[in-house]
Amino acid sequence: MKVVIVGAGKLGMKVADALLGGDHAVTIIDTDDQLLQKISSHLDVMTINANAKETKTLKRINISSYDYLIAVTGNDETNIVIASFAKKLGCNKVIARVRDPEHMQQINFIKDTMGIDHIVNPDQGITVEIYKYLAEKYSLSNGIFSSGKVSLVEFDVEKYKQLIGLTMQETTKILPEMLVVAVSRNGKVIIPRGGFVIQEDDVLYVIGKKGPIQKLNAKVHERGKYTDLQKVMIMGGGKTGFYLAEMLEEFGAAVKIIEADKERCHYLSTHLEDTMVLHGDATDLTLLEEENIDMMDAVVTATGFDEDNLLLALTAKQRGIEDVIAKVSRESYVEIISAMGVDMALNPLDITTTNIMRFVQGSKKVLSSQLIQGQAELMEIIATANMDILETPLKELDLPDGVIFAAIHRGNDVIIPNGDTEILEDDRVIMLSLLSDIYETEQLLKDSTRRSIFR
Repeated sequence: MKVVIVGAGKLGMKVADALLGGDHAVTIIDTDDQLLQKISSHLDVMTINANAKETKTLKRINISSYDYLIAVTGNDETNIVIASFAKKLGCNKVIARVRDPEHMQQINFIKDTMGIDHIVNPDQGITVEIYKYLAEKYSLSNGIFSSGKVSLVEFDVEKYKQLIGLTMQETTKILPEMLVVAVSRNGKVIIPRGGFVIQEDDVLYVIGKKGPIQKLNAKVHERGKYTDLQKVMIMGGGKTGFYLAEMLEEFGAAVKIIEADKERCHYLSTHLEDTMVLHGDATDLTLLEEENIDMMDAVVTATGFDEDNLLLALTAKQRGIEDVIAKVSRESYVEIISAMGVDMALNPLDITTTNIMRFVQGSKKVLSSQLIQGQAELMEIIATANMDILETPLKELDLPDGVIFAAIHRGNDVIIPNGDTEILEDDRVIMLSLLSDIYETEQLLKDSTRRSIFR
């Protein structure tokens, strides 16, 4: 598959890396020649130093021969125009990154008028995951994912204390026909292996046949359990803070936003109906105390600086706030924040890249997917004839730490796999992958008969 990416920023590079994992032919267009030279030395891609808004650039690369164009420059209007031009010139599918709230209010009109197939919004994507955690706590009455004869349930290990202190191998005796596929610990989602030990305060994700899962669900889950979320403080009034405040207003929570930029405060106060907007520095402890941070049910740190988000999240957690969520773009900072006991650390790059990859792959490869705490994706794929994973015992596959095969539908049968299990053609395979391991996931799922034209 041929894909052209316009914009060589962080998102563009993340998407290119993931696409290369699936052996797609990737071209990157950007106006920064020095940046493109650095990219050429690290990634197996074709680079073009040009302005993609000029139709002559798109014609020069024969855009009609491309399967996808992905416009992810730093400017919404530029992305919309480039995607529209590419579509008019014959590109099969076009994707544009759009972040401005004004555009999002008329997004369907923009898509229809400009001929854009798919629009991604990193701020809205991360906001949805934060909202789901705060407003629903991921506690659904029948588990969070069901497919065919397989279901997955999420619960606090305190609801099933027998599991505390056990390794993954030992859990199979207590949870027959089931498998612990993920553990959330201190806000970090972990894919557990055989020697992994369950600890107090862990949140477990267990998959299995519907019958056993329903019995487990009856023991550990409170039907219709929802949070009593009432007061939320958002530190940072950027796009993420704005989108989240809008959603929480509708939910009925009392929301406070602390924003350092005075003009931005004016914008927020005129576009949000019931949110209290405060002009100030969120790192000012006196201000936080004056605004009763200790009385908050949840704190979300969503400034434009990872370092501030890390510091603010730590401050909120030390003051005993029940739910603290941090927006973090650097992978290394996610590890630090998780170690501090923050409830969720979300990376908008990972979430947006996954969104784009799911659209590019289409329904033939990924039948359905579900994000877990914004950090991992539970997906159901169909095993096609030439995948490298076929007819090899799972224990012999070089699986990344962040990937696990959870269940297999084979005809009318359901298989909860072990190390000796082999995946066969036409199996419907349920797997879990950390979003940070999306490149490795693509490598696993690639078609061995397809090779990049650059290899």
